[in-house]
Amino acid sequence: MRVLKKYPNRRLYDTQSSGYITLADVRQMVLDSEQFVVRDAKSGEDLTRSILLQIILEAETGGMPMFTTSVLAHIIRLYGHTMQGLMGSYLEKNVQTFMDMQKRFTEPAGAGAGAGAGAGGGQTFSPEVWAQFMNVQAPMMQGLMSSYVDQSKNLFVQMQEQMNKQTETLFPAGFGQGPKK
Repeated sequence: MRVLKKYPNRRLYDTQSSGYITLADVRQMVLDSEQFVVRDAKSGEDLTRSILLQIILEAETGGMPMFTTSVLAHIIRLYGHTMQGLMGSYLEKNVQTFMDMQKRFTEPAGAGAGAGAGAGGGQTFSPEVWAQFMNVQAPMMQGLMSSYVDQSKNLFVQMQEQMNKQTETLFPAGFGQGPKK
C-alpha cells in the first residue's frame, strides 16, 4: 500500500518516491488503480476520503460537472436520514455496475481494434472516443440505461419494503399512533 502524508502546509508527500506530489498526481494514481492511503503527518489519521472528495470537488468545478445541483441537494438530504447507510452501498453497487458495463463495451472493441497496437494487444478509449461511441449507441444505451434505472428503482423499493416489514415485526401494530379511543 502506497502511503501519502499530508502536512499542515497542505502539501502531500509520497513516501514511495520521497517527494511532494499534487492532487493531480493523486488523481492519476486513482486513474491507474494504484492502492494508496493518505495519512495526516502528525496524527496518523486517515485522510484518504477527504483527499478524494477534494479531487471530486476540483473536477466538479472545472469543465463539465457530473452531478446536477438537484442530485447534490438530494445527497445532502440523505445525510442523517435512516437510509444513509443503505444509500452508500446502493450508490457504490450502482457505480460498480456502470463501470462493469463500460468495461464490457470497451473490451470487445479493444481486442479487435488493438490487435496490432503493440505488445499489450488491448486498446483503451479516451473520453472523446467513449463519448463518440456513446453518441452512436445512444438509442441502445437509452434503452439499457432505462432498464437499468428501472431495476435499480425496483431494488430500492424492495429494500424499503423489507425495512418496513422488519419495523412492523419489531414494533407492535399501532406503535406511535397515540392512545386508542
